[in-house]
Amino acid sequence: MKVFGIAGYSGSGKTTLIERALPQLRARGLTVAVIKHTHHDFDIDRPGKDSWRAREAGAAAVLLASDHRTAVLTEHRNTPPTLDELLGKLPACDLVLVEGYKREAIPKLEVHRAETAKPWLFPDDPTILAVASDVDPPQGFPHIDLDAVSQLTDFILDHALSRPTA
Repeated sequence: MKVFGIAGYSGSGKTTLIERALPQLRARGLTVAVIKHTHHDFDIDRPGKDSWRAREAGAAAVLLASDHRTAVLTEHRNTPPTLDELLGKLPACDLVLVEGYKREAIPKLEVHRAETAKPWLFPDDPTILAVASDVDPPQGFPHIDLDAVSQLTDFILDHALSRPTA
């Protein structure tokens, strides 16, 4: 499996970039997974449902399954998993796009929008290989326009790092 990161501040367009690249990656015959990190607590389960009740009672994990999808709800109990541990839990795929995890040592594309008024990440992160932005980055850093989806997709594929599968 190959791994590539999409980094940037909230509101910069990371998810939109992934959403736009996925159909092109699929059209090239690739099976793609996405790992999205969030700093917010979340729960896809609903209080009172059987799965929620099992977790509340102390289950380390609950797997929800239907004819259309599965989800594993794992309680980390203050021990967050590493990116490598998460990659090992994914089903077989050709490419994993990692949104967030901006401090991980994986090749990344920084997504930057002028309107967010946030600083650039690339000067402090040698794993950022280029910037997808609506403005030119300073210092002549490699830049791809946010709307150049085919070029962005090519860049991701050309720079994704092969990782051993679990």
